[in-house]
Amino acid sequence: MNKQICVIGGGRWGENHIRTLHEMGNLGAVVDMNAARLEELKEKYGMAIYTDLDEAIRHGYDGYVVSTSAETHYEIGKKLLGLGLPTLIEKPMTMHIEESEELVEIARRTGANFMVAHILLFHPAINKIKELIDQGAVGKVYYMYSTRIKFGVVRTEENVFESFAPHDIATLNYFAGAPAESMTLHRGYFLQKDICDYVLAYLEYPNDVKAHIQVSWLHPFKEQRVVVVGSKGMIWFDDAGDKQVRLCDKHIEWVDGVPTCTESDSRVVPVDYSQMPLERELRYFTEHLDTPPEYSTGADGLALVKALEESRK
Repeated sequence: MNKQICVIGGGRWGENHIRTLHEMGNLGAVVDMNAARLEELKEKYGMAIYTDLDEAIRHGYDGYVVSTSAETHYEIGKKLLGLGLPTLIEKPMTMHIEESEELVEIARRTGANFMVAHILLFHPAINKIKELIDQGAVGKVYYMYSTRIKFGVVRTEENVFESFAPHDIATLNYFAGAPAESMTLHRGYFLQKDICDYVLAYLEYPNDVKAHIQVSWLHPFKEQRVVVVGSKGMIWFDDAGDKQVRLCDKHIEWVDGVPTCTESDSRVVPVDYSQMPLERELRYFTEHLDTPPEYSTGADGLALVKALEESRK
């Protein structure tokens, strides 16, 4: 029998989880405080519904996806992980570092398999770039950068770094295989006194890998680009452009003490786009209900919360 997953939260993004799990044959139930919304979802997807989380827990589903508002993640996660239940929490895992640290510790103590939803870590192109890095296609990684720039939507409750950069932080940490050791932010405040509209963040990773992230909602065109530069080659990918992963042999060789450019034409690396990132993420979760996940873990979620907290200083 397929593993049965209970989704907590039936809002807009919650329904994406619900629909995808339904299509996978793994949707067991939905929990939401809005009874009318539950009936609407039941009519569409035909699963069990609960307005009480404890009742759903008593039923004993195989895993739980938390897709409620961020400020509720801590209390819900604390309950599920405290019972040792496999849990996937949408990012950010909590609003504060201390709460995230506590959830990681609870999961360690109870043995609960704990994931935080960083959907770009399940993007086929991002997975392919990680594979190329691990295979040594670029040699030693020198530096990486990620841009997420566009015109709008301007937020009034959170700054542009909190709104845009979580994807980029998670991606660069994934490529580096570890969280950044330090981060320095340069901010621009143009529209609102206390909410920055532009951020350039400089990050230092282990093994002397440098990185930067540029985010802005005041930019004339849209770009979601990631670049990796190494000793043997370079990789780049623009998710807002042609969505092609490109690899080229561009590097520097020293000839008689003179730095000499060596390069060849870039080539497009085939990427399998047959599954959407959310489906890949949920399949990974259902495959790791009984075995610890290798990435997108609670520790990865904690690293993101620490970076976001730094951006508010």
